[in-house]
Amino acid sequence: MTLFLSKHEVTVVPSLVSARDHLATGLFDLLLVDYDLDDGKGATLIRELRDSGNKIRIIGVSAREEGNDALLQAGADVICSKMEFNRIQELI
Repeated sequence: MTLFLSKHEVTVVPSLVSARDHLATGLFDLLLVDYDLDDGKGATLIRELRDSGNKIRIIGVSAREEGNDALLQAGADVICSKMEFNRIQELI
């Protein structure tokens, strides 16, 4: 990840709880949301953001096709498979 995102300021959080805390206290231009988090699925966070009217740009990230599909259905703008993470810069 560091290799592909070195030109950006990145805040890494491992869980839904931590993501919610950071979103409540910080301003972000973009979210990269993994499907599998320590305490749940990233699709849950995306759905919460979209249901609240938050229009922040979201890139969903999963190694599995079903995870990427779930992230898109939850409201991610685009997905980037972990197998093709070298494409992340063009999606940003």
